[in-house]
Amino acid sequence: MRNPLVIQRLIALPFLGLGAWCLFFPAMVERLGVNPEYRHLSTTTALMMGCFGSQAILSGLFAWFSRFTRMTFLAYAIALLPFFWFNYWFVFVVPVFSRWMALDFVSNIVMLALSLWGWRLSKA
Repeated sequence: MRNPLVIQRLIALPFLGLGAWCLFFPAMVERLGVNPEYRHLSTTTALMMGCFGSQAILSGLFAWFSRFTRMTFLAYAIALLPFFWFNYWFVFVVPVFSRWMALDFVSNIVMLALSLWGWRLSKA
């Protein structure tokens, strides 16, 4: 696994997988991912979850089909950092999300590690 192309495609997988889940099964994602006191299970929340999933799939497609440079890997790593604050805030401070949000947290850790690995490999 010393090929940056393989690494960038691995970065794309969480976007594609979790995004498709949000797009095609928005009510399931809301039921599992949002704590009952914040859950609406309405047409509006399904629409928003689907939009979120569509954007994630778009990001995954860009990551899959683009050619990452060393700076792309670094920019991706930096861009992931605010998501850790988001995960922490909405799981522990204002507990909108359930423990299922760990899927997003773990995906972000994996993508951060892969981004840094791709950055490091690309300098060679």
